[in-house]
Amino acid sequence: MKDSGRLNEADSALVHALQISPRATWSRLASVLDHDAVTLARRWKRLTDRGAAWISCYPGPALAESGQGCLAFVEVDCAGGRVLEVADRLSRQPMVTTVEHVTGDRDLLLTVMRPDLASLSRWVTRSLSSLPGVTASRTHVAGAIYTEGSRWRLRALSADQVARLTERRPPVGRTVGPPTDLDRRIMVALSEDGRAPYTALAEICGTGVDTIRRRTRHLLDAGAVHIRCETARPLSQRPVAAVLWAQVPSGSVEDAARRIAGMPDVRLCPPSPDATTCSSSHGSARSTTSSDSKPASPHRHPAAPSATGRWPCGR
Repeated sequence: MKDSGRLNEADSALVHALQISPRATWSRLASVLDHDAVTLARRWKRLTDRGAAWISCYPGPALAESGQGCLAFVEVDCAGGRVLEVADRLSRQPMVTTVEHVTGDRDLLLTVMRPDLASLSRWVTRSLSSLPGVTASRTHVAGAIYTEGSRWRLRALSADQVARLTERRPPVGRTVGPPTDLDRRIMVALSEDGRAPYTALAEICGTGVDTIRRRTRHLLDAGAVHIRCETARPLSQRPVAAVLWAQVPSGSVEDAARRIAGMPDVRLCPPSPDATTCSSSHGSARSTTSSDSKPASPHRHPAAPSATGRWPCGR
């Protein structure tokens, strides 16, 4: 890595490859990146040990499409001098998947996942409103998600390399029911290490390797979970993120959302009942509201199926 701390070309290429195929074997990645597998594994360990990149897991659209889950974005106003205290408290709550300190008309912006609207309402009106230092909040329930962070790419690989990594991805579309207790344990384990080998997952979940392999593949193929490779934003080529709130005429929401989702720097586009919210990454700031692909068909995003573990999703 360079002394500046930014990801170098080899680091960026590895991260881009893992964004496309997060659980690809080192030998497969080596054949695409023209490096040996041992070198790539060591490079990845160096990145993860440093906190520069990681792979996690979070619920996919198939769970919401089967009637499970609720995703919301919550603006939070804090009492003077208490922003960091409130942010720390919120970051410890398992239903809060991201906490961002932003500029503009709010102090913090949260991504919150709950099983349903009723539990979201209870959390907002009881837990959040009573949190010391919170003075006000505004909740935006997300409907369709036109694009989200797992589709965003560093764009460090050639078109041929991307194709070679993409062509073997399993098809989606299997039916998915309510997650079992084993499914929940698998999801939580993968949220901490999305590349955890099946042997490690079996040990963590207390079951056999064949069972873990079969159930994990089912969750992935059905779209019940997404595995995502991320980088520490300050170390990437686009270290500044902006959150834009757009008012769109009701008859133009879908068209506007698809166009916005197709912009290469847009990481998230979830229309809410009162606005379209977009999050993008830039090389320099382009919005007064900021924080430290191709057009896609919309899908709903679910809540975390377990009250334990962390779901590092969102922007």
